Amino acid sequence: MSLQPDFAMTAHSDGLSASEIAEAVRGRKLSALDVTEAALARIAKHDPLLNSFTDVTAERARAKARAIDAAVTAGQNAGPLAGVPFAVKNLFDVKGLSTRAGSKINRDLKPSPRDATLIERMEAAGAVLVGALNMGEYAYDFTGENAHDGPSRNPHDLMRMTGGSSGGSGGAVGGGLVPLALGSDTNGSIRVPSSFCGIFGLKPTYGRLSRARSFPFVYSFDHLGPFARSVTDLALSYDAMQGPDPEDAACTTRPAEPVMSLLAEDIGGLRIAVAGGYFQNNVFPEATEAVARVAKALGTTRTVEIPEAARARAAAYVITASEGASLHLDRLRRRPSDFDFAVRDRLLAGAMIPAPLVDRAQKFRRWYRAKVLELFKSVDVILAPATPCVAPKLGQTTFMLDGVEMLVRPNMGVHTQPISFIGLPVVAVPVPLQPMPIGVQIIAAPWREDIALRVAFALERAGVASAPPPRGI
Repeated sequence: MSLQPDFAMTAHSDGLSASEIAEAVRGRKLSALDVTEAALARIAKHDPLLNSFTDVTAERARAKARAIDAAVTAGQNAGPLAGVPFAVKNLFDVKGLSTRAGSKINRDLKPSPRDATLIERMEAAGAVLVGALNMGEYAYDFTGENAHDGPSRNPHDLMRMTGGSSGGSGGAVGGGLVPLALGSDTNGSIRVPSSFCGIFGLKPTYGRLSRARSFPFVYSFDHLGPFARSVTDLALSYDAMQGPDPEDAACTTRPAEPVMSLLAEDIGGLRIAVAGGYFQNNVFPEATEAVARVAKALGTTRTVEIPEAARARAAAYVITASEGASLHLDRLRRRPSDFDFAVRDRLLAGAMIPAPLVDRAQKFRRWYRAKVLELFKSVDVILAPATPCVAPKLGQTTFMLDGVEMLVRPNMGVHTQPISFIGLPVVAVPVPLQPMPIGVQIIAAPWREDIALRVAFALERAGVASAPPPRGI
């Protein structure tokens, strides 16, 4: 071990949560350098199977860990995330790395001169960046299967998908390589991997966390957020990243609203309902069972109808395809053969959507948002499946849903798209069914991440929601 003389080792960091690691580092029971070395060793041992990482920033991590240990030795405050290893989806700018966004084309970009805002804030809180993570090309993916870097593999069954597009983030946290990871969610790319990999994920309100210096997909839908194996760790990282940022026009006005101190507050007075209709008809039995367990634990039998959810998903598709295609038009013209063909074809189709159709979708979006916000006058939380099924097999291209054969790649977000479409905050909680876990969405009104996290915390304490240990590695 590389334990420094000023520290007295009383525990090993493997298996510890982020909050436990930070407490041990601040209390001199663990050194940040030893925690970092243990994380790097786990990555070296298990990532050849999981394929979560595309870059490991080992020397940077060691330098940061040494600085944290020096601060602790000097009696300084090392931060709420002192010594906690984390990794980020490779669409975040990482100083010294090209921001590949899961693509072949972006590898020709110059190395980033500066970290993304959220990386800066995580490190200011004492966290240690250990690398960048695999993802679906340009975030247009729900499977975690990357044509250039290979598929991320599910830590509970290596022959199954992690979900996407933040597949490496889900696999790395679900597999215990790091306690925290950051990802992005445009149409479900935090919630789908959370569901498939059996971990907690937070898609905050649109505009809550800065997207500065991250590669975009659909600017009007894009969210960034954390993955963790516990609600406490999710809240710790979320609080560290909050605050306005003038470099992201959507994140300039809302002040930080810390949630850690609120997690244990009683939820007995909250009005909780299950999403009916569309959200109950498009599911496999395991998704129905997961929602039923959560609803029972919360003591609710109430159902609410989210109006026109199917149309909301269709409108989300139109805007996603059109806005995403607009971003990539130059690359599509210059280097069409360097795209994953499935991503390329979807972007080309998006480029041909008539402008009046996009305009109709945007008008519907405004109407739909107003209608959903009306619901939150009579409820505080809405429960819905995170995915229609557990993780499909790698390479699986279709599945049967309500008697209809559907493509896997675009349809794992059947329950997430109508929610991110209007920017609502959601915590995805894992329900550890056998043989594979599956997630449930805890949906709250805009800017009420605190409510969604409190409900998730209560479910975790009740043992209904929990991140199972990896079974595939």
